[in-house]
Amino acid sequence: MSGAAWHARIECGGAVSGAGFLVTPSKVLTCAHVVRDSAVAPVTVSFPNSRELGEVPATVAVHGGWRGDPKDPGDLAVLELAREVPLAPARFAPPGAEHTRPAPALVAYGFPEGYDEGVLAQYRALAPTLICDEWVQLEATTAHGQPLAAGFSGAAVALPDGRVVGMVAQIAGEHGIRVGRMLPTTVMARYWHGLGELVPAHGCTRDATRRLYGLVRRAAAAGLDCDPDRLYVDAVGPFGPPLPPDGFDSLASAAGYVHWEVEDPEAVPRFADRLAEVLSAPPAPAASWSPILVELDRSGAGADQVTVEVSAYRDGLRRPVGAVRLPRAGVRAYVQERVDEAFTQLAPGADELITFVLPREWLNEPVAHWECGPDDSTPLGCAHPLVVADRSRHRSARLRHQLTKKWQKLRTVQGAPTLHRVECCSRERPPSLRKRLRDEDADLAGYAAAPAASPDHFEAALNTPVPVLLWPRGGCPGADHDTPCAGSTFLDGLVSYVDGLPPAELPRHIQALREEAEADDEPERHWARDVQILWDAPHCFPEPAASLHSPVA
Repeated sequence: MSGAAWHARIECGGAVSGAGFLVTPSKVLTCAHVVRDSAVAPVTVSFPNSRELGEVPATVAVHGGWRGDPKDPGDLAVLELAREVPLAPARFAPPGAEHTRPAPALVAYGFPEGYDEGVLAQYRALAPTLICDEWVQLEATTAHGQPLAAGFSGAAVALPDGRVVGMVAQIAGEHGIRVGRMLPTTVMARYWHGLGELVPAHGCTRDATRRLYGLVRRAAAAGLDCDPDRLYVDAVGPFGPPLPPDGFDSLASAAGYVHWEVEDPEAVPRFADRLAEVLSAPPAPAASWSPILVELDRSGAGADQVTVEVSAYRDGLRRPVGAVRLPRAGVRAYVQERVDEAFTQLAPGADELITFVLPREWLNEPVAHWECGPDDSTPLGCAHPLVVADRSRHRSARLRHQLTKKWQKLRTVQGAPTLHRVECCSRERPPSLRKRLRDEDADLAGYAAAPAASPDHFEAALNTPVPVLLWPRGGCPGADHDTPCAGSTFLDGLVSYVDGLPPAELPRHIQALREEAEADDEPERHWARDVQILWDAPHCFPEPAASLHSPVA
């Protein structure tokens, strides 16, 4: 300790007023009350263990808000040196290191009267409980030796190995009891956010912590508008500390909470990795959608019980809206209510895309025909772009990876892709269809019949990275005919309609097609009356498709 060059002596107005410690080549931490007269008197900093540096002028760069009373919070100041000094700054211990057992001896280097060169005092932290949510109480390890006294204010409180855990802020002593108070690093960071990247998180290296705060600065500079609550949930995992009741008001506050309050050593790297993904996300395709996700699945709690989760995406992050288990008969009303609520989570002016993620056997559900609400009979698929997605494919990392590559290709290739027809009378074996779709690098496939009429042919496409599938919910009931049928009519109309349309824009065009069919004089006879579109674009759902929580539990 005595050889640590980063210990500093602070003079304000020509007299020694306290201690401090170097935290960067040009910044020194001390108490605000140590430099209370800095507005009218010069401040200088010297380093007793590097006397050749002399006295370095300094100014108060950050003030914690201390108002003058010893009991006021925010007794912290950051001094900016007039020049950088060639000294290694202090190293910090992870938050709470002073409370390990057995309690470690803590050492402070202060400058009481008569000790211009400095003197050491040894104390221990009494308990993790903060006094007034601000201070840790210190008590002397012995009844003799140097007590904390005037001149110790602003001194680093360090472990025996020299790593800093806090700063002496108050001196007290009555009836021979040697006590004092320190600001722990967790509290100091409230008043100077720059401290965050200097203090390693629980079990993390200093480099990991610096990376976290560097990414936070990048996000701020880029004006990134992301959901800090969602990043926090991703970082701590399902068994980590719950989200604070009011959530986080900024990305910086969420990062700080993960750093200071979460003991899982992997939380900081996970938060940083997820933020890095958001910052480096590839540009959106021509249509930049803001999805509202409706996930339906059998709950496992009974044949009639369905799990429903509704969420909204904003800036690539998912915002939960609601999750529940209920009888199948109640699903439509619940979805209507929660979809309406989900619109409050979208950015102003965003292009909504309602996406139903369904089990494979429910892909033909008439969700596009569900009414918008009890007071609005407009079909959802006419009011908004609406698509479906296959639940197992939505959760497959392999297919998501392949589909992402497909969309990257679609953004660079000129012209619109060809629609691959799968006729109702086709005798093509499913393995042959799968090979054809893969060999021809198919982007769009149109079916003449619903999935139940040709399940093996549908499975061939669903297990191949074809981004878009279209079919009529009714269409041809079977393949036992030799003449054109409703399915063929559907494919003929579809080929003509989608010709020249970019796949990224198809949800909007299918909405217009549904409106056209609904407004027809004979809507039931319109070829596109029951068009269903499976539109699978992982770039619109960059997060892993994990359950928000378990309604069953």
